[in-house]
Amino acid sequence: MSSHEQDQPTELQEQLTLLMRGLGTRTVIYQQNVAASLGLYNNDFLSVDILREKGPITAGELSKLTGLTTGSVTALIDRLEKSGYVRRQNDPNDRRKVIIVPLYENKEEVSSTYLKLHSEMLNLASSYTAEELELITQFLGKASTVLEDQIYQLSSATLSKPSS
Repeated sequence: MSSHEQDQPTELQEQLTLLMRGLGTRTVIYQQNVAASLGLYNNDFLSVDILREKGPITAGELSKLTGLTTGSVTALIDRLEKSGYVRRQNDPNDRRKVIIVPLYENKEEVSSTYLKLHSEMLNLASSYTAEELELITQFLGKASTVLEDQIYQLSSATLSKPSS
């Protein structure tokens, strides 16, 4: 097999990539519906979900992860703090920084909104062996890293473009 042939994606690799893209689209639509059901703006709820995943982070880190400007993130944090989803806390290592701490896990409306999806996903996961779940988990972790890198690259390119 030539090196050119090895560089060509297989049909299965292409199918996986397309399925991941479709999963991403469905995830965005699901998140939009969750946000609407909770009375939140979509970017606000996406930030809440990022905080759930990452834990307490600075506003600058949240800006990088969402691709939003620091000014937009400040307004977003103000809204989330007002509605009880986050609180600001001084960074013990750098008094100039503020850490955004998620508070929503105990909010009944959030847990009840995700309960059905969580149950269905656990049911799906139970159909796989421990070894298969380990591989799937590893893949999804790496796929998330690829997506975070792409988000950062796209948001950096957008910020560096001159305004029309």
